[in-house]
Amino acid sequence: MPFLPYQPGWIEVITGPMFSGKSEELIRRVKRVLIAGQKVRVFKPRLDDRYDASDVVSHDGERVRAEPVADSAELRSRLEGEKPQVVAVDEAQFFDDGLPGLLEELASQGIRVIVAGLDQDFRGEPFGIMPTLLAKAEFVEKLSAVCVRCGRAATRTQRLVNGKPARYDEPVILVGASEAYEPRCRACHEVPR
Repeated sequence: MPFLPYQPGWIEVITGPMFSGKSEELIRRVKRVLIAGQKVRVFKPRLDDRYDASDVVSHDGERVRAEPVADSAELRSRLEGEKPQVVAVDEAQFFDDGLPGLLEELASQGIRVIVAGLDQDFRGEPFGIMPTLLAKAEFVEKLSAVCVRCGRAATRTQRLVNGKPARYDEPVILVGASEAYEPRCRACHEVPR
């Protein structure tokens, strides 16, 4: 389908804790768009190089080509003069305050925007710009994982330091995977002060 300037766009947010399948769902949606022959651009924060420096990669190894960017200004510059039908952004919680406004502009130009990111940090508090994106989105899908302690629905991300829960005063951003994080439910999530 060709881009129509009057066609309304929208923002979709995929959120939840680590290991809930956010990147996997973003990759699934992007692959469907590619099968449909639509033009899509995928972005990720440059600092997230856990599995690959450029691709968005899920914990189970699914991947899609992406463009790593430092911030929302670089993302904006990469889109100058171009109107893809879909823009996808992974790990949105790592971006700066300019991202929500940029994504709203894109949606207002008729672009479908797909965003994935953690809604809470390891402390169980709202993470970065995610509350704003959740409020601005037309569609929100909140995923859960399985609590590694009790098997209930995990809605939190537990950070571990030497196998023990990280203290509240630890830095909020620490890029890592299963060596530093695990999914937990509300009851099993611990943040010592």
